[in-house]
Amino acid sequence: MIRKLSLLAAGACLGAAVTVVTGTGQLPGLGTAIAASADTYRQLNLFGDVFERIRADYVEEPDEAALVESAINGMLTSLDPHSSYMSPKSFQDMQVQTRGEFGGLGIEVTMEEGAVKVVTPIDETPAARAGVMAGDLIVGLDGEQVQGMTLQQAVEKMRGPVNTPITLQIQRAGSDKQIEIKVVRDVIRIQSVRSRVEGDVGYVRVTQFTEQTFEGLKTAVDKIRKDVGDDTLKGFVIDLRNNPGGLLDQAIAVSDAFLDKGEIVSTRGRHENETRRYSARSGDLTGGKPIIVLVNGGSASASEIVGGALQDHRRATIVGTRSFGKGSVQTIIPLGANGAIRLTTARYYTPSGTSIQAKGITPDIEVLQELPEELKDQVTETKGEASLRGHLNAEDGAEKEESGSQAYVPPDPKDDKQLNYAYDLLRGLQANSAFPPSQAAAPIPN
Repeated sequence: MIRKLSLLAAGACLGAAVTVVTGTGQLPGLGTAIAASADTYRQLNLFGDVFERIRADYVEEPDEAALVESAINGMLTSLDPHSSYMSPKSFQDMQVQTRGEFGGLGIEVTMEEGAVKVVTPIDETPAARAGVMAGDLIVGLDGEQVQGMTLQQAVEKMRGPVNTPITLQIQRAGSDKQIEIKVVRDVIRIQSVRSRVEGDVGYVRVTQFTEQTFEGLKTAVDKIRKDVGDDTLKGFVIDLRNNPGGLLDQAIAVSDAFLDKGEIVSTRGRHENETRRYSARSGDLTGGKPIIVLVNGGSASASEIVGGALQDHRRATIVGTRSFGKGSVQTIIPLGANGAIRLTTARYYTPSGTSIQAKGITPDIEVLQELPEELKDQVTETKGEASLRGHLNAEDGAEKEESGSQAYVPPDPKDDKQLNYAYDLLRGLQANSAFPPSQAAAPIPN
C-alpha cells in the first residue's frame, strides 16, 4: 500500500478500483481479461529471452542493473513525455527540489527528438544569468552529444559539484549555428515568491509551486496591503510567466487565496471513480482587489491550473501569450529502496470543464513583447506541449501546434510591455473590455 504520494507538476490522487459483479456471478469481460493476461505473459517471456541473450552473448559483459533500469525507463517514456523512472538518487533529488533547494544549473527541461529542451530557466539561477532561454535545445554537454542519452542521464550529467563549470551546446530556433554557453553549477535555492510595491500596485512573482509557495504568497500579499493601504492599493499583478509548475496542493492553495467559492480544478483518470474535485473555501487574501495574471509560453501545469481557475471564475484578467498546454497529471509512486516512477495518471480540467492539454490557456488580452535587436533574428517562442513527441492528444483534437507562443521576458521591468500594460489597466490608464472581467458571464458548472 502506498502511504504517501508526492504530487508533481499537476499532481494527482489515486482512486481505488471497484469490481462490478453481474447477477450470474461472472465478472464482466472475464474472458477478454484472461486472454490479455496470457498475451502479456508471452511478451514478458520475450523480454526475459532477450535479456538472457544479451547477458550471454554481448561483446562485453553488460551492467545488468543498468539494462533493467533502461528497459523500465524505456517502457515509461514510450507512454508520454512526462512518465519516467527515477533511480533512488533521482527520487531523493526530486524530494529535495520540491522543498525548494537543490543543486544544479537552474533549468526545467524535457526531452524532444533526442535533445534536451529547456522549458524555462528558473529566475536568478546560473542558467538564467548565463543566457539560457526557454525553447533552447541542448544538443551537447561538454562536447558529448545528448543524442542517445535518456533525459535522466542528461540531467545527471548537468548536475555536479558547486562552482564547477559545464558548457552547453545549444541549438536555438532561428539560428543556423550552435551556441555554446558556459554555466557554473551552484546550489539552487528557490525563493518561489518574490514581491514588490510599484506605487499603488502590488507585484507578486511566483516562480515555482514548492512547499513554501502559499505561505510566501500570503506573506507577500499581507505586506503589500499593510505597506500601501487598502484605500490606496489599486490591485495586484500575479506574474506566472515561465513558471513550469510544481505541487498540485500549492496550485490549489494559491487559487483558493483569491476565490471565495466554487471549483478550482478537477482531475479525471482512466476510470470514472477516479475523478477528484477541489473547491475553494471562503476568504480572499486581497480583500477583493482587482487581479491581473501574467502568463506566457513558459507557463505550464500548476501555473495553468491557477490561471484557468481565476479566468473561469472571472476573478482575474489573463494578460500575455498562450500558456504551454500541459494538462496532464503525474503521480510520483515510490518503489521502496528502488526509487520511484513518475506516471501520468489523469488529465486536469479547469472549473468550466475544459481540458487545456496540448492547447494551453488563451489570455483574455494578448500582449507581445518587443524584442531587442540581438534577438530579432532568433525565435523566442515555444510550441508548447503539442510539439512534444508522444504527448497526450487534446480531447477535442483542437491542438495549438501550428504557431508558437512567446516566452521572452525582458530583464529590465521598464522594457516589459506585458507588465507595464497590466499596471496601466489597474491604474485606469488603459481600457479594455476584458478588464475588469464581467461577472455576468454564464455560471460555471460545479
